[in-house]
Amino acid sequence: MFQSIRYSFSLLRAGRTLAAYDALLTPEQIDQLPWAARLLLSIAKVGARKPPKGDANPVATALSSLGPSYIKLGQFLATRPDLVGPQRAFDLKALQDRLPPFPMAEARNIIRRNLGADVDTLFVEFGPPVAAASIAQVHKARSPDGRELAVKVLRPGVDKRFAADLGSFYFAARLMERFSAEGRRLRPVAAVQMLEQSMKQELDLRMEAAALSEMAENTRDDPGFRVPKVDWERTSREVLTTQWIDGTPISDVESLRAQGFDLVKLGDTVIQSFLRHAIRDGFFHADMHQGNLFIDRAGNLVAVDFGIVGRLGRDESRFLAEILYGFITRNYLRVSEVHFEAGYVPRTHDPAVFAQAIRAIGEPIMDRAANQISMARLLTQLFEVTAQFDMQTQPQLLLLQKTMVVVEGVARTLNPNLNMWVTAEPVVRTWIERKLGPAGRLEDASMTLAGLFAGLPAMLGEAQRATTLLASMAARGGLQPDRARERHGRWTQVWLALGAVSLAAIAFSLLT
Repeated sequence: MFQSIRYSFSLLRAGRTLAAYDALLTPEQIDQLPWAARLLLSIAKVGARKPPKGDANPVATALSSLGPSYIKLGQFLATRPDLVGPQRAFDLKALQDRLPPFPMAEARNIIRRNLGADVDTLFVEFGPPVAAASIAQVHKARSPDGRELAVKVLRPGVDKRFAADLGSFYFAARLMERFSAEGRRLRPVAAVQMLEQSMKQELDLRMEAAALSEMAENTRDDPGFRVPKVDWERTSREVLTTQWIDGTPISDVESLRAQGFDLVKLGDTVIQSFLRHAIRDGFFHADMHQGNLFIDRAGNLVAVDFGIVGRLGRDESRFLAEILYGFITRNYLRVSEVHFEAGYVPRTHDPAVFAQAIRAIGEPIMDRAANQISMARLLTQLFEVTAQFDMQTQPQLLLLQKTMVVVEGVARTLNPNLNMWVTAEPVVRTWIERKLGPAGRLEDASMTLAGLFAGLPAMLGEAQRATTLLASMAARGGLQPDRARERHGRWTQVWLALGAVSLAAIAFSLLT
C-alpha cells in the first residue's frame, strides 16, 4: 500500500511536468478530452516550471528535466511507435542524453573503491570530464607506461535512482494492462521488463567492456572498422578504461574533407559495417549516432560507447538478410515466404496476399531517386503492414529498425546521394551466398555432425545404464538371462539405427 502511494506521487510529479511542457498529449488528443479532463490538465500546470519559449520538442525537453531514468525511458520509447505513436516516437529520437558532470572528487572516490588504488597510482595524468551523460562521464587519462586512455565512471547513485523509477514504471504499466484492453494488447509490462534488462547491462560497465571485446573479435578482419581496446586491469563494475581514440568526429564533415578522406567511401563503410554486424554476427552497436563515431588517421571508422547493443538470433539474421535481398531483387514472394517460415505471420494468412501487400511497399521505393531510397523507412512500413497480418511485435527488430534510422542519417551526412541498395547489396549477397548456398549447407551439415558426435557419449551412457539395469533385473530374477540378453540386443539395435539415420541425413544434406 505504501509503495503504491509513493509510486502514485512519483507519477503525478512526472505527469505534472509533462503537462506543463504540453508534452503529455498532442493538441488533437487534448481537444478530444472531456471538459473535466482538460480542466485537470490546466490545473496541473499551475505553479509548474514553464518550458523554454520556442521549444520545438517539448517532449524531449520535459523528459530531460525529469532526470536519467526518464531520459532512458524516452530513448527506449523512441523504438516503440506501437506504444507511443509514430509522431511521439519521432520526437523522442531527438532526446539528448547529456547532463552536467559530477565533481572530480567523487569520480576519484569511485575509482579508488572499484580498483583498490588511488587515481594517482593508476594514472600519471587524470583530466576533468570531457563528456557527461545520464549514466556516466568520461575522463581522459594517461597510464604509467604512456598510453592515452578514456576512463568512464558511473554516475553516483544512478543505480538506486533507476531502481526507484522503475518501480513507478511497473506500477503505471500494470495499471494500463489492468484497466485497458488496448494496454493488454500492447503489453507495457513486457516493455518495462525490456527497459529494466537493458539498464542492468548499462549499469555494469563490465558488460560494456565485454561487448567491446566481442565486437573487436567479430570485426578483427573487417575493412575500415575498429573499436577501442579494453584495459581490463583498470575496469570494474563502475569504471571502464579503454584506449583513447584520437580521431575526427564523423559529424565534422568539413574537417574530414579537408584531410582528404573519401566521404563516399566512408558513407559506404558506415552502412556496410552495421549490416555485417547485424546479419553476419547477430550482434550490433545499437547507439551509432554521430557522437559515438570517429574517423582515425588511417581512415578507419571507430565506434565507441557500447552501453546499448542489439542481438539477433540465427533466424532473425536470416530474416533480415533475405528481406533486404528480396527487396533488392524485387522478389516479393520470397520476402513473404520468409515471414511465414520464421513464424512471424500466422499460417492462417495467404502468402500471396501478404506478398501483394509487400509489393505495395517496395515498388514505390524502388522507383525513387537514389538519395530518396531509405532502408529504415522500408522496414518501418513493413512492420506497419505486418501488424495488419497479426504479426506480433518483435522487440529485437524494432531496435534494429531504430538503429538503421540513425545509421542512415549518419551515412547521408557524408554522402547525400547514397544509394542504399547498391551499398547494401555486396554485404547481403555475400551472406546469402555463404549461408544459403552450397557452402552454407556444408557448414550446417558440419554443425549437425559435430552435434551428433557431441551427443554420442550421452547415447552410449544411456545404453550402458539400460544394460546394467537389465542385468540387475536378471540377477534378482525379474528377467531370465536369455530375455535380458534379448533386450540388450534390441537396445543395441536401436542405438545403431539412430546413428545410421543421423549419418544418412548428414550425407543427404551434403549431396543436396
